[in-house]
Formats: sequence, C-alpha cells, structure tokens
Amino acid sequence: QVQLVESGGGLVQAGGSLRLSCAASGGTFSRYAMGWFRQAPGKEREFVVTISRSGGSIYYADSVKGRFTISRDNAKNTVYLQMNSLKPEDTAVYYCAAAFDGTAQAMKIMRGISYWGQGTQVTVSS
Repeated sequence: QVQLVESGGGLVQAGGSLRLSCAASGGTFSRYAMGWFRQAPGKEREFVVTISRSGGSIYYADSVKGRFTISRDNAKNTVYLQMNSLKPEDTAVYYCAAAFDGTAQAMKIMRGISYWGQGTQVTVSS
C-alpha cells in the first residue's frame, strides 16, 4: 500500500510562489507515474500536471503552463510542484496522485490512478 503525503500549501498573495511536495512511501516509486490535480470549492477535480515514471514526459494543463513546474526525485521518493506567478483562480486543494505502471498521458484524464494523497490547501489572495 502506497501512502502519499503532500506538504507546502498555504496562503500567498497573487504573483507569489509556493512549492508543493508529495512524499511517497510503501512502494517502488519509480514504477509510478505521478501527477498533481486540484479541486476548487464547488468544482470538479481537475488535472494540473503529470510526469512519467522516468520524468521524461510531462503534461501541463494550459491554465498553468509557463507558471508551474513539476519534477521528481526517484531517490527521495518525492514529486514536487513549483508554482510561480500564482493567481486567485489557482486557489484549490491540491492532490498528489500515483499510477502504478501508468503513463503520464493517461493520468491527464485520471485513468489508471492507484493512489491519492489527502490534499493540501493553496489559497491565493488578490
């Protein structure tokens, strides 16, 4: 059983930055494609970014492209999300997800996700 624990959320002013981390335990991290999703109040959970098992393929939602950067450290069993130029519309609970032997492309539509983290709140004030 894999556990995903997110950290790094908080309150930031528009234009600011945050770095989220997702630490995985209980499995072979390199066998998992990883991703970040978010859910704003009253809205459905949506794709933000996914990364392949090797880190060689990355997919970003158009709304965050050029502002957010995902990376992974397979030696530390951790995936990161650097968020810059934050906007009030980025306010949401951010969830880390893992897909065992999955692909980053399939994860974009939440296909093959094996585990979810508990989420971390990101609030961007205007």
